[in-house]
Amino acid sequence: MGSRYGGLKQMDPVGPSGETMLDYAVFDAMRAGFGRVVFVIRRELEEAFRTAVIAKYSGRIAVELAFQSADDLPQGSRGPVAREKPWGTGHAVWCARAALRGPFAVINADDFYGAGSFARLAGFLQKAEGARFAMVGYRLANTLSEFGAVSRGVCQERGGRLVSITEEKAISRADVGRGLRFTGDEIVSMNFWGFTPTVFGALEAGLRAFVAARGTDPKAEFYLPAAVSSLVSEGAASVEVLPSGDEWFGITYRDDRRRVAMAIKALVGRGTYPATLFVPLSER
Repeated sequence: MGSRYGGLKQMDPVGPSGETMLDYAVFDAMRAGFGRVVFVIRRELEEAFRTAVIAKYSGRIAVELAFQSADDLPQGSRGPVAREKPWGTGHAVWCARAALRGPFAVINADDFYGAGSFARLAGFLQKAEGARFAMVGYRLANTLSEFGAVSRGVCQERGGRLVSITEEKAISRADVGRGLRFTGDEIVSMNFWGFTPTVFGALEAGLRAFVAARGTDPKAEFYLPAAVSSLVSEGAASVEVLPSGDEWFGITYRDDRRRVAMAIKALVGRGTYPATLFVPLSER
């Protein structure tokens, strides 16, 4: 919803030919071997989304839409009557359950994750089964904004496996360094996950419990990292941590957009990406 940004940042151009962050994610996913994309959106955005986003992928990759709404809840669950805001990232993934039939990746639409990270997660998903999941982790110092504080899921791991995720709020660059709140080397979750469909039953159970406990709070959100962390602590799932060496950047504040555009321009200059990601098929 882009409350801090002041608009739909997922559709703002950041590439040299008007590409969005989402375009780079789809491009990297295609290069890594992913064959289908499911976008989770608000239903009222469908027409604009089909025109501005999906049309450019026509003939390149299969696309499907899933809709997140506050009234889509497990049977028997009931939220506040006046609630309009959806229930968070864990709920968003659960809302896509009908569209996902095999192993899949989950990303934020306004983050840049890097081609190598998609390739590594794709390799994991080729052999994923049951409740064995994965998370691509990034170094905290590489994920902060120059223009304000951010929240990050700080991970504890043991032997390459996730132990827990703690949501740390209001982290700024002034908090990172020797003797400060964080060293900067902490591994954080940027909502880049690899799951099998097994996760949907677990998310449904977690969502049901969450609504029962906090359903009267119109601002409560069922966050995906917290949901997965609970599964791990209960022994219901294992999550392999895949450290990323790629550049990560995202757009939280409007001033972040210029920095992101400059970073992408540098990647294009190095030949990592073409100047135009999706040339119209009629011009190819």
